[in-house]
Amino acid sequence: MPLTLINHGIYSDLALPDGHRYPINKYQLLYQHIVQNVESNLYQIVKPEALTITQLTQVHQSQYIEQLCSGQLPAAKMRRIGFPWSEALIKRTLASAGGTVTTALKAMETGMAIHLSGGYHHAHYDFGSGFCLVNDLVLAANEALKHSDINKVLIIDSDVHHGDGTAALCAQREDIITLSFHCDKNFPSRKPQSDYDVGFAKGCGDEEFLQSFKGSCQLAIDFHQPDIIIYDAGVDIHIDDELGFMNITTEAIYQRDLWLLGYAKQRHIPIGCVVGGGYRTNESDLIPIHMQLIQAGLKVKAQQ
Repeated sequence: MPLTLINHGIYSDLALPDGHRYPINKYQLLYQHIVQNVESNLYQIVKPEALTITQLTQVHQSQYIEQLCSGQLPAAKMRRIGFPWSEALIKRTLASAGGTVTTALKAMETGMAIHLSGGYHHAHYDFGSGFCLVNDLVLAANEALKHSDINKVLIIDSDVHHGDGTAALCAQREDIITLSFHCDKNFPSRKPQSDYDVGFAKGCGDEEFLQSFKGSCQLAIDFHQPDIIIYDAGVDIHIDDELGFMNITTEAIYQRDLWLLGYAKQRHIPIGCVVGGGYRTNESDLIPIHMQLIQAGLKVKAQQ
C-alpha cells in the first residue's frame, strides 16, 4: 500500500510582505520535490476538504472564529498572530486545518498518513499566536474522537517551540494527551503545562535529544495506550534553523521520525503526521530536512 500524503495547492498561495519570516513557499517546494524525486507508485496524494466554521467552534471560541474569518479581529490580535489579514489567509487556514483532520482520518484507514503542512500549535481557545490562527492538531484530535474506535489521542509535538496552545486547549481533557519536546529558552515565554513537557537547553545535540525523545514517547505510549497518535515533526530543531537554537543534525531528525513511525507500527497504533515548523531565509534549504519524515514513512511502509 502506498504512503498517503495530504496536500492542497493553496498551502503556498498566500502573498506576504517582503522579508516576512514565515516560509510560505516551502509547502509547494516540498510537494514538487516529492513529485520529481519519489517513484509515483510509492505514494498517493489526497486533497483535503476545508474545515467549516462549525468544526472550528468545537475547539475555539465562537466570537474569536467569527471575528477572525470576517476580518473583524482587532489589529492587536492580528499582530499577535503575525500575518496581515486577507481572505486568502482564511481560505488557506481552513484548508490546512482540514488537511490535518484528513491526515488523522486517513491514518485510521491506512495506519500512517503525512500532511505536507500543519502544526499550528500556538493557537489558543480565543486567540491566535506565532503564525497560528487555529489549532489543527487539537481539531484533528477532536474529529478523530468522534469515531467509535477512538477513545484516546496522543499528540506528540517535536517542534522546537513549546505547544502552548495545544497544552492550554487540552488541559481539562482526559481523552487527549499532550507531549511537547521543545527548546526551553525559546518562544513562547509563557509555557502552559502539557501532560508531558520535555524542555532542552540551547545547543542540545543529537544523543541527548534522541535518548529523551525515544524514552518519553515510549513512556507516554505504553502508559496511555492511545488509539491514534498525531505527530508534529517540526524541523526547527535543526542545527541550521534560524529560530531554533538547538544543534540537531539532519540524520538525527531522520532517526527521530523513523523510530516513532516504526514504534507506532509495532504497537499497531495509527499515526498522522504534520511537517511542522522550520525557518530558513532560503526556503529551499528546508526541503531536504522535511524530506526526512517522508523518507522515514516510505521506509516503514516498505517493511509492511
